[in-house]
Amino acid sequence: MKNFDVVVIGAGPGGYVSAIRAAQLGKTVAIAEKNKLGGTCLNVGCIPSKTLLKQSELVEGMKQANAWGIQTGDISIDFTKLMNRKDQVVQTLTGGVAHLLKKNKITIYKGEAEIKDDLTVHIGEDRIKGNDILLATGSQPFVPPIKGLDEVDYVTTDSFFKLKELPKSLVIIGGGVIAVELASAMAPLGTKVTIIEVASDILLTEEDDVRKSLKNKLDEQEIQMVTGADINQVKKDKVILSEQEIPFDTLLIAAGRRSNPKFAEKLGLQVNDKNKSVVVNEHYETSKKHVYAVGDMIGDYQLAHAASAEGIVAVHAMAGDCSKCLNQDEIPRCIYTQPEAASFGLDEKQAKEAGYDVQVTKSYISGNSKAIATGESDGFIKIITETKFQEILGAFIVGPNGTELIGEILAVKNSEGTINELSTIIQPHPSISEVIGESSNALFQQAIHM
Repeated sequence: MKNFDVVVIGAGPGGYVSAIRAAQLGKTVAIAEKNKLGGTCLNVGCIPSKTLLKQSELVEGMKQANAWGIQTGDISIDFTKLMNRKDQVVQTLTGGVAHLLKKNKITIYKGEAEIKDDLTVHIGEDRIKGNDILLATGSQPFVPPIKGLDEVDYVTTDSFFKLKELPKSLVIIGGGVIAVELASAMAPLGTKVTIIEVASDILLTEEDDVRKSLKNKLDEQEIQMVTGADINQVKKDKVILSEQEIPFDTLLIAAGRRSNPKFAEKLGLQVNDKNKSVVVNEHYETSKKHVYAVGDMIGDYQLAHAASAEGIVAVHAMAGDCSKCLNQDEIPRCIYTQPEAASFGLDEKQAKEAGYDVQVTKSYISGNSKAIATGESDGFIKIITETKFQEILGAFIVGPNGTELIGEILAVKNSEGTINELSTIIQPHPSISEVIGESSNALFQQAIHM
């Protein structure tokens, strides 16, 4: 049996990043992965979807170019080539993960791990043990119990990118972030897309103005949205609702993701009764000493960068450094539609409920010179602050490169800057980031272009 300081189960962003940091801290590290290095994010999630979204953005750009006088002729889609490029991107990044693990002298075990009561780990014929174990096993698609679903062919968010042909009509059951991103990616390619959501609206996890803005864009893309849906049954080529039938040639189930309860049950870990997520402390240690858990399985943000950040806190704690903690309000949340949406922290309602005397400032991108020049003028920047210290409590962006812009506001907040410091930053011209300056200066009635 081989002994390690740290054994990591799962080689997605929560796992491989944690393993590398543990090695940087001088630990001997092993990592076990039953599928592919990179996990859901690199193989079937974040990276494939962003690749497809970029391809769709190019199609929309060509249509815009035609309207501006650059004639490209008819646009045709070679879906096989699109998927081949996606595969190339994935292979490049997963190969990079393998290289980094080996560079940091991390022992890689391929196969499904079993953890015994004495915390030995069995992977096939291999037996290893770690002083500490980090669980980063991610999640799997949730498939709701819909009548007839088990009798039809459908894809989940894990199998969507294995499609060989471009769907003519795509029905998506689910209206969360992943569903909306894939809908926004497929519609510009010529697919007729319908989102079916049983809740009262799509994107209910998002701030009201963000949700309204993105819904407007989905309308522009001619994506049909059916909310408050009562799904009676699914048949071979249609979804039957209480008041209508919606045909499809491809059905995607994107109703969220659930963590695998295997390790929690085996080790007797404390779980949240409501969502069955694993309960951890501020350093991500579970109810069992020397067993840590991060990522989707702990029920916080199901985001790759959140899992990575949690893992870093966990392995520092394993190394005796308990000074690192993670503030959930400082984790950026991103939606990679066109335009993009990004946010962090509290919205206006949450800030008031938390007892703050709230100030809100908002500027629209429609008046920004670069946005007008590039034809990307949809969106806004909204910043939530409090009056006593002018502390930044949250920010919400819809607009081009919104997932990049959010970092500037978050950096000011993380460095204990206020909305006043943010307003003094000299923004480059022309740039979309000028709207950050306009929005922050608007709070003091000093915005120039409003």
